[in-house]
Amino acid sequence: MNQRSEARKKIIAFTPVYKLSDKSILGYVGDLTLKGVMVVGEKETELNVEVLLGIDFPAEDGPVRKVSIPARAAWIRRDEDAAYFNIGFEFINLSAENAAILEAALARYQFRPALSR
Repeated sequence: MNQRSEARKKIIAFTPVYKLSDKSILGYVGDLTLKGVMVVGEKETELNVEVLLGIDFPAEDGPVRKVSIPARAAWIRRDEDAAYFNIGFEFINLSAENAAILEAALARYQFRPALSR
């Protein structure tokens, strides 16, 4: 049974994700919802451990919009390209400010397939 209540949104912008405790890059946003993010990266991470994620969203005009969000790695799977991992992070206590930034990023950078004519 699929328990997901929000459809995942593919992001078309180059969006790095960091583990802020040691400033290491975890990978890049594969898809995003207000409940969590799938990160595509080269390394596995420990499951069910809370981490502070840093996500750098490109800004329309000006500096990058950075958010820091507590999350936990809920699952890890090998990507179709075996050199990479898909890591599902669940956000913990998403602030209203971060939710607004995520909503703006989803509206601006969500992949929309071309309409057929």
